[in-house]
Amino acid sequence: MSIMQKIKENNFYVGSLPLPVFIGCSIVVMISAWLNILPKSLIGGFAVILPLGWLLGTIGQNLPFLKKFGAPAILALIVPSILVYNDVFDSNTLAAAKMLMKESNFLLFYIASLVCGSILGMHRVILVNGFIRMMIPMLLGMCLAALVGVSVAVLFGDTWEHAFFYTIAPVMAGGVGEGVLQLANAYSNILNMDYDSFVSALIPATVVGNFFAITYTAIINRVGELKPHLSGKGQLVKIQFDGMEEALKEDTSPLDARAMSGAVMILVAMFMIGLILEKLTHFPGPVLMIIATALVKYLRILPASVEKGSQQWYKFISGHFTYPLMAGLGLLYIDLGSVVNVLTIPYFLTIVSVVLTVCLTGFVCAYFFKMYPIEASIISSCQSGMGGTGDVAILSTANRMNLMPFAQVATRLGGALMVIGATALLRYLHS
Repeated sequence: MSIMQKIKENNFYVGSLPLPVFIGCSIVVMISAWLNILPKSLIGGFAVILPLGWLLGTIGQNLPFLKKFGAPAILALIVPSILVYNDVFDSNTLAAAKMLMKESNFLLFYIASLVCGSILGMHRVILVNGFIRMMIPMLLGMCLAALVGVSVAVLFGDTWEHAFFYTIAPVMAGGVGEGVLQLANAYSNILNMDYDSFVSALIPATVVGNFFAITYTAIINRVGELKPHLSGKGQLVKIQFDGMEEALKEDTSPLDARAMSGAVMILVAMFMIGLILEKLTHFPGPVLMIIATALVKYLRILPASVEKGSQQWYKFISGHFTYPLMAGLGLLYIDLGSVVNVLTIPYFLTIVSVVLTVCLTGFVCAYFFKMYPIEASIISSCQSGMGGTGDVAILSTANRMNLMPFAQVATRLGGALMVIGATALLRYLHS
């Protein structure tokens, strides 16, 4: 059915709303923004990101050809950042979005929902095998990407030290908060220089790496559609076990509101366990939350009804809030100004070589560890994304949100190892 026919029959949806209802609600939001009365609260934040994300996602889903290359996710992320760069939004609108996205940290809630829901809804055998088999591609990819990136940079006249510490390390550091800011703090302490200067120098590499990882994912996902034998259609590992067909069957049962509300308490509890363990071990809490949730799943601690509720909650959140979240990330996390100021061809090619090496390492290793190359490559690409922000953008581009637990391990653990390694090397060179 064509778009015009759907509109005539009042059957065209923008996000979760019929078109006329969406237009009416959007007009209310725009009037509120024009009158400068959008509240700096959760309600004000959702008023900004829901219509923007749903609109851009729907446009992307209906773009011929481009929709097969991740257009919905890319538009939802890039267009808001372009609008902010051109000062389209007033300060009050951005403040409302900031309250939701940064101060209330909706991104963290979204990721926790996906991690807990996808882990608890995954078969134990697939879960354990997936985590074990991704470790070697992750570590090997980091080492090879560093070597290739340094080689490309030196070829264009850069020094290996500058290329590694200011371009390669931030690309694979695991995002801004968990990676770049930690690197900047370490560099500042070791070199006795201004902290802010390091932040501004490192962030562009992270942003550019994230953009290229999204682009690569869109292309490799299309390759998987053209060559189905390379893709697991969301499944990472190639294994056979009793009950596998049942485990991979799509759950089509009606949503259980009671079980889904309980899933929120489960994800809160698992997140708090991660924080408690972080206090004791000084290891990143999100990674510990993943490990704890995986143990709960493996040991079958929770009833099947609770696991099912968590899986349904994950599907609800990923199905209806991904594009609005992407719009919020584009509004507040993607600084195009910093990228434009430093982007040169050698700089760009160095970052591209790093991302491509990481991704292709995952693709090739998949053949040796009985994984699907497309899924393994997509997870590997998350190592060069912007932490949780990048994971959401990359996985939504390929419609692989169920891989979030593996992506988070690649991002958090891989990023932590890169930060530790870069810090130790810099300290050794300046000791």
